[in-house]
Amino acid sequence: MAAAPVWSVDPRTGKQREQVAVEATAQEVDAAVRAAHDARASLADRAVRAAFLRAAADGLEASKDHLVEAADAETALGPVRLTGELARTCFQLRAFADIVDEGAFLDVVINHPDDTATPPIPDLRRYKVPLGVVAVYSASNFPFAFSVAGGDTASALGAGCPVVVKAHPDHPGLSELVASVLRRAAAAHGIPEGVIGLVHGFEAGIELIKHPLVSAAGFTGSIRGGRALFDAAAARPVPIPFHGELGSLNPVVVTEAAATERAEAIGAGLAGSMTLGVGQFCVKPGLVLVPSGEAGDGLVKSLTAAVSDTDAGVLLDHRMRDNFIAGVAERTGLPDVDSPVTPGAGGEHTVSPGFLTVPAARLAQEGEHDLLLEECFGPVTVVARYDDENEVRGVLSRLPGNLTATVQLSDEEAAGEGRGAEILAELTPLAGRVLVNGWPTGVAVAPAQHHGGPYPATTSTSTSVGGTAIERWLRPVAYQNAPQALLPAELRDGNPLGLPRRFNGRLER
Repeated sequence: MAAAPVWSVDPRTGKQREQVAVEATAQEVDAAVRAAHDARASLADRAVRAAFLRAAADGLEASKDHLVEAADAETALGPVRLTGELARTCFQLRAFADIVDEGAFLDVVINHPDDTATPPIPDLRRYKVPLGVVAVYSASNFPFAFSVAGGDTASALGAGCPVVVKAHPDHPGLSELVASVLRRAAAAHGIPEGVIGLVHGFEAGIELIKHPLVSAAGFTGSIRGGRALFDAAAARPVPIPFHGELGSLNPVVVTEAAATERAEAIGAGLAGSMTLGVGQFCVKPGLVLVPSGEAGDGLVKSLTAAVSDTDAGVLLDHRMRDNFIAGVAERTGLPDVDSPVTPGAGGEHTVSPGFLTVPAARLAQEGEHDLLLEECFGPVTVVARYDDENEVRGVLSRLPGNLTATVQLSDEEAAGEGRGAEILAELTPLAGRVLVNGWPTGVAVAPAQHHGGPYPATTSTSTSVGGTAIERWLRPVAYQNAPQALLPAELRDGNPLGLPRRFNGRLER
């Protein structure tokens, strides 16, 4: 049977634009993985792969106008948003190049023999080596930063791992263009173009996770799709690490004091965060605990005004639009659920933002309202009105793992008065990033960043953003009593590569 064509689709009209590829067969997936596997040695030199990453960033910047135009045609995210995302992607590539140059990620530790220790210590030298070929599953909502040249790819290449990307069907044409930029950058530094593989199609994604030469995988997407791949990775004859970002509600707690102090500002800030990018951010605040009474009423009034002034927007594809409309309808049909601004269809191809309100007591106990504790992808949030702190605790105790959790505190609470510290302690087990008096949308690419969280937010304890994302694609190995002449250069006493290391218990930089 002939492979199905892969079309570029305009989300503004739902119409096919052009055929950009065909779905990969099992044989083509095998060829892509084997080509990547054969390219491993070309990434062994840290200086070469750092230069490759910088060249990839330069190439993306040089093609900016063409890439942004192609991305907008397939995603409708708009040139301003996409230009910023491309800049972030280039910054990320260069950041990993800097990490590769520095070498601290190799975690070099050397212990000379010590016969006086109990038990005696032999000559031991430990560092980290790349896992091998990494399968990357692109995200729909970040066509640059979480796709072909995104954080999974950049960190894997930085670790010395070739990559095979499963393109997202929402932006197949852009995926081809970005892959071609990366391959040109590779070739310019003597690296085989097979170091970046690209395949299309659902079945190709299944074949990829099962391939015996794939050593790890990174995924950003839905709970259903991610869990299926996670289970497949674990069911292999040789299981592999699967670093998946699957879904997040990103709860927000607004204290009564904070609502009293700045209800209007919090309502406006919430509106901006939940509608940013038409609500298609993995860190969109999807559940907000707001006090009952006048303070909370003022916040809801501000939120109503701000959301009402927000235009309808286009979602990434019509399947997402249908799911959003159906999900909103199902939620608004629940008892005691109101919609001060009703979300839903904004036109033939758009959706209008809105929000729902519900008594927090409905969410503190198991029942049909559990649906409101599930992520609804798009411009909608749930405002749960609480009467006391026990209801807040009750709702928080029922939440699954999240990428983020936020608390809005008053000035006095932020200064240590009241139960601000107690709320932070309650939120910490729920999420990988805890915010105070901010909004979770916007994930800085920084060394201290953590973009992950307890399941189902992610399937591992690692981050997909920030410098430590490189650790996902490495494993430690120790050499015992190996002669200096046989050791990797990274582990020799003379430190010929000038690496940061811990030498006989002393940190050297």
